Amino acid sequence: MTQDAQDGVRIGLSAVVMTLKAHQAVVLTTPSDDGARALPFGPFDPARDRTFERALRDFVTAQTGFRLGFVEQLYTFGDAGRASPRATPGPGRHREVSVGYLALTPDAVEGQVHDARWDAVFDYFPWEDRRRPADPVLGQRLTDWANGDEARLTRAGSLFALTPGHRWNEERVLERYELLYEARLVSESWRDAGQPAPFAIPGRPMASDHRRILATALGRLRIKLKYRPVLFDLTPGLFTLSQLQAGAEAVSGLGLHKQNFRRGVERTGLVEPTGQMSSTTGGRPAELFRFKGVDDQTGAAPGLSLPAQR
Repeated sequence: MTQDAQDGVRIGLSAVVMTLKAHQAVVLTTPSDDGARALPFGPFDPARDRTFERALRDFVTAQTGFRLGFVEQLYTFGDAGRASPRATPGPGRHREVSVGYLALTPDAVEGQVHDARWDAVFDYFPWEDRRRPADPVLGQRLTDWANGDEARLTRAGSLFALTPGHRWNEERVLERYELLYEARLVSESWRDAGQPAPFAIPGRPMASDHRRILATALGRLRIKLKYRPVLFDLTPGLFTLSQLQAGAEAVSGLGLHKQNFRRGVERTGLVEPTGQMSSTTGGRPAELFRFKGVDDQTGAAPGLSLPAQR
């Protein structure tokens, strides 16, 4: 922490740890003092911590019992007024800056410590799962918020595909969350104003601005699905093509066309058959595949196409 006599900046590190469990995208969360769930979060102490990443790994393990594998820096969050759910009180006025990281793992390890657990991502963003019917109440409340303003109507219509002329773009997760915050259609906007929400609001809240950080991570992951083989960072070493498709659907929130998805996987050359069969699919045994890795000559490893059914 650096600070002058009156003012200062606290630097924190937050981790979005995601995997797949029971055909759902899940995120590792911890409890906060106000009862809401939080992302693993801890302070960076420049006098003690040699690097951001080492500090991140240490406190995530301490808070959850989970050891991180590969991580990448996501974004720096420093809006005025944000406060960590684990802020350390101190004199003067402090600005909270959080450096977010995204971590992917193929294993939702059970038995975390300190009430850490894996939560379904769509519990926090139910509107992001397009395999479910669209919520007509949310659409009507967005229309009511626009109140005839053409710019607002266009923005809401574009982000939420409220009319047939607008196409759903699964990558715009953060923009949708920020619009709902502005329209006071998420719990955090009422909480931050010190007021109770006057009606039921979809989606579970998170501590501080952690749902915004999670929205940023989900949007980043959906983008990366299309140009990097990140889906294989979330899946076990051996998988059926049906399991691979279920993972892609769980992250994208889209129902994918089965045959087109499989043809797309074949075109990438990312997977190879193992000659083994799985008998856990509930029907006929299915062939098991594995990720081939990057091309030895070019280093190329493309993402996967997402041929939606609708």
